[in-house]
Amino acid sequence: MRCLFLWVLLFCFGAAGGQSLRGRVVEDRGGEQSGLPGANVYWVEGTAGVTTDAEGYFSIGRRGVRLVASFVGYEPDTVEVGAASDNLLIVLTYGRQLDEAVVAKRRRTTVMSTAAPLIEQLITDEELYKAACCNLGESFTTNASVDVAYSDAVTGAKQIQLLGLHGKYVQMMTENMPNFRGLAALYGLNYVPGPWMSAISVSKGAGSVVHGYEAIAGQINVDYKKPEFSEKLFVNLYGSHEGMAELNLNSAVRLSNTWSTALLVHGDWFNRSHDYNGDGFLDMPKKNQYNVMNRWAYKTDAWYLQFGGKFLDEERLGGQKGYTGEMRGQGAPGDLYGIDVDTRRYEGFLKLGYLMPQYTYTSMALLLNYTDHRQDSYYGARNYDARQHTLFANYIYQSVFGTDADHAYSAGLSFTYDRYDEAFTDYMPQDRRTAAAEWRREERSGGAFFQYTGHFGEKVTLLAGLRYDHHNLAGGFFTPRLNIAYAPDGLTTLKLAVGAGSRQAAVLAENAYLLASSRPVYVNGLLLAEHPAALEQLRMERAWNFGVLLNRKWVLFDRLLNINLDYYRTDFSRQVVADNETRSGQVHFYNLTGASYSNCYQAEIRYEPLPRMDVTLAYRYNDARMTYTGASGEERTLRTPLQSKYKGLVNVSFYTNLKKWQFDFTTQFNGGGRLPGDTGSFGSYEIVNAQVTKFFRRWSVYAGCENIGDFTQKHPILSAEDPWGEHFDASQVWGPVTGRKFYAGLRFSWE
Repeated sequence: MRCLFLWVLLFCFGAAGGQSLRGRVVEDRGGEQSGLPGANVYWVEGTAGVTTDAEGYFSIGRRGVRLVASFVGYEPDTVEVGAASDNLLIVLTYGRQLDEAVVAKRRRTTVMSTAAPLIEQLITDEELYKAACCNLGESFTTNASVDVAYSDAVTGAKQIQLLGLHGKYVQMMTENMPNFRGLAALYGLNYVPGPWMSAISVSKGAGSVVHGYEAIAGQINVDYKKPEFSEKLFVNLYGSHEGMAELNLNSAVRLSNTWSTALLVHGDWFNRSHDYNGDGFLDMPKKNQYNVMNRWAYKTDAWYLQFGGKFLDEERLGGQKGYTGEMRGQGAPGDLYGIDVDTRRYEGFLKLGYLMPQYTYTSMALLLNYTDHRQDSYYGARNYDARQHTLFANYIYQSVFGTDADHAYSAGLSFTYDRYDEAFTDYMPQDRRTAAAEWRREERSGGAFFQYTGHFGEKVTLLAGLRYDHHNLAGGFFTPRLNIAYAPDGLTTLKLAVGAGSRQAAVLAENAYLLASSRPVYVNGLLLAEHPAALEQLRMERAWNFGVLLNRKWVLFDRLLNINLDYYRTDFSRQVVADNETRSGQVHFYNLTGASYSNCYQAEIRYEPLPRMDVTLAYRYNDARMTYTGASGEERTLRTPLQSKYKGLVNVSFYTNLKKWQFDFTTQFNGGGRLPGDTGSFGSYEIVNAQVTKFFRRWSVYAGCENIGDFTQKHPILSAEDPWGEHFDASQVWGPVTGRKFYAGLRFSWE
């Protein structure tokens, strides 16, 4: 019935039509062009106007003959538009002259897409510079929608939270290709260095069906710096008072008018032992990471080719002070408790696009991505060694109905292959010892999709998609999604999103942090190490998501006041429950038998009260609940543990004239929440960060402090004094595990 409802809405909206002008606004810096998100496009003859999307594209109803494109800090441009004009390319030049003085204002660093139907927000590279942003996991400090929290107190693993749901329900992508799944789910946020990214797109709720069926809470897509637009040389040096050091080196070369290449190199090192809370365990693991990517681009009027490869080597060593890797395998009462996670990851990708000149508005693309991820890990007296091979292929054909660009469609085929080779050995003391097990699991899914995009006059845009996939373990299933944007005027936008998502859980890979405890692992009541086949009995997870967004702009004291109000509801019909509550001293995985849902409410205000001062105020309330089934079959629906009920955000960013200094200040207000197993609750707390940056012609220096108030969770490790005892648990983390951190860095850029 839900699927039928979506398609009824599609055909109801299909009764209307309209003439629109489409185009793109790009910036020109020294002959290099890239899309300019959030630029204003409007008619001289009227008041109708739109803003460009994340890639600089726009669509506007025909209301005149002179079209203006403008953006703060850029020279505006006015173009004459003929009746046959379409697919305009408008180039804006950076740096606007006013009375012989250059007034330098940065473009909007976070852009909410109002023209496109998706509920989407673009985080630009300049927003990332408001904090140290060493990697993707530290990129959301100033973002109100996305939370990043530690999974446990010993491994340094981080998880995203979006719409009150854990990161495994967010489809993580790199350049529109699914990534960081399975084994990479826990540590993948550390695999993308901050200086490698050009932008991050956050789509909340039901998104596009083109890239797969796994998005339940939303999609996060990372765009790496492109060879044809990147700096000739970029260097970033970073260091903290704790002993963290980082080096980033990017270099791009334009070999000809069609070929370009880029080399991106990253290394970070942390080898000091810190135990500020005195519990005998390192507050953060020692870590060394080496990360290299080489990418190539070939571009003509009709063809666009990208390909490249990436290699990562990382070692994490944590646990009790004094533990070394040579002590591995000595796990027994009286020995030091250690954590050791060694990762080696290879990636290769190819993107091929062809613009078909013989057909109007028609193109096709092929996306290929392959990863080989090896993880050799050790948690006290438990070995978990695994390897994952993943292949993703996606063919996309895009065109329009007839010659009308207002009614376009995308269709294609996709294929995903995952092979997991896992080995789990438990050498805990005899009363909790489990057998060793090895198993292999293969997942194959092939699918077809169709997505329609319709522009109906200036007010309504619709995106409706449907895909069918067949999974070798779950069988066949449909994924419908619908997104509608309604803009009654140039200052108001209302968006609706509804759709389904599905995913096959990789139980041990996604929840390996739970091994940092003394709890044995059960699946459907069976000890996992003795019955690995129980994993095959878990059904594919599935949920429906509904979202609504209201964006309203006002002109207040000659400056734009931007307000977003949104709400999301996620309902699971099938879910794999990670239960460490109903059976003391055990972790159980099983399929949901009752209700599981999340309600998320958010309000966000952006305003410029003074010239060059941007202020963001936001508040979000989470109500996520899940039904737990006890040993005797009793069911209880409880709030998700270790999750704050609310989050408040205040971000102030100030730029001096002539772009000499930048000051950034962020405060996060986190509400209290529930602890697992009816053991109580935790209270509210605040995290305050500040950074100052000094700009020069080609380089800049920055310094800052994170967690200025030095707040940390007290006793994040339960029974730290007895790590081999039955009550030891390092996974019940709800707040920061490290205190105040001072840092400084240098950036050099040669455009």
